[in-house]
Amino acid sequence: TPHPAPRSGTAPLTALGAALVHVALTGATGFLGLRLLRRLLDTHRSVTVLAHAGSGDALHRISRFFELTGSPEAFIAQLPRRLKVVETDLALPRLGLSRRVFQELADSLGTIWHGAGSINLEGDLPELRRTNVEGTRHVLELAAAGRGAPVIRHVSTAFVAGGRRTGVAYEDELEDADGFENAYEQSKYEAELLVHAWSREHGRGVLVLRPSILVTDQPPHPELPSHPLQVIERILRDARQAAGEPHGPGQDGRLPVRTVGHPHGRLNLLQVDHAADLMVRLAGLTPSGGVDTYHIVHDRDVPVPTVVALLERLVPLSIDLVVTRPEAPSAMEALLDFYPGMTAYLAHRRRFDDTRVRSRLGPSAACAPVSLDYLWSGLAARGTVLPRPSAPAPALLPCSSYS
Repeated sequence: TPHPAPRSGTAPLTALGAALVHVALTGATGFLGLRLLRRLLDTHRSVTVLAHAGSGDALHRISRFFELTGSPEAFIAQLPRRLKVVETDLALPRLGLSRRVFQELADSLGTIWHGAGSINLEGDLPELRRTNVEGTRHVLELAAAGRGAPVIRHVSTAFVAGGRRTGVAYEDELEDADGFENAYEQSKYEAELLVHAWSREHGRGVLVLRPSILVTDQPPHPELPSHPLQVIERILRDARQAAGEPHGPGQDGRLPVRTVGHPHGRLNLLQVDHAADLMVRLAGLTPSGGVDTYHIVHDRDVPVPTVVALLERLVPLSIDLVVTRPEAPSAMEALLDFYPGMTAYLAHRRRFDDTRVRSRLGPSAACAPVSLDYLWSGLAARGTVLPRPSAPAPALLPCSSYS
């Protein structure tokens, strides 16, 4: 397969010269990937960005992110010299590169961060496998081909824990006995199985990082990547528009919706910048030589009623948590059932154990609580006036920062 022609701002590998590119990153233009890239640039002179061929000018998108989030002009000006963009297709063998270019890339690397993936909760399993499973397989093939035996940092998800809704999910667990809430969870589980098999076959260590639901208080912008809660907001708006209001809105103008959930449920939401900090710090620790797995999670879960209050702010709904699905669902309630796994999380009461992370990083692994207003700030358009809280919010310490 021929190597796609470089786009504006990209550098063919032959132009890298004698300097080795020690680190490569997939998913660098994504919600988490941009934060990882920022921290990798703190410790590496240059980074190879393995960008998806045909997805647009990666260098421009990266530069715009740093501009919009307030990075220094001098830092942004250096990006064309510090970033080497190679266009690839993770779904194809050799990442869609020619044999020569693939081998040259593999031999140039000391570390590969694999952060690319699809988080499409609406996707079917074959579609998600192409990106999340086959993409991981081809990145592992890149690592196996390198003469310098590059190390792998694999970004998974805490939700490989699957459909078990109570109890504790431990970092060393990887099983499918309880099934999965959606195809996304299953595809990431299968990708982790590949990582374990690769580690055993090659006798090489791998770092597996399992973040929970990543959030931000950065207001949305059309040139910034969307995050999971924005995706859920879109699903709710689309469903409400498609369903209409056959029964009419409630007295307050909100559409009543019953959905299965638990009033004492909880979800783990973590600030994305803090997640990137933890990942890079963990990557700097001495590895065991096997598969080292860490839950990148918040030490305090967000109560489900807080999540419900957020959804009601986003879309004019009145959400009622019920034990079982309604026998005669409304059009809106029936439509929500077509989005597997979205509302299912409102019934979760499990906890993700992160003892290993806290034992390695100490108090710096903790972060400020994720409040309703924090979540709203990351979803409300710029200039939107935030609803006044009913009671003064306690002063919060900022998350640790290592950049």
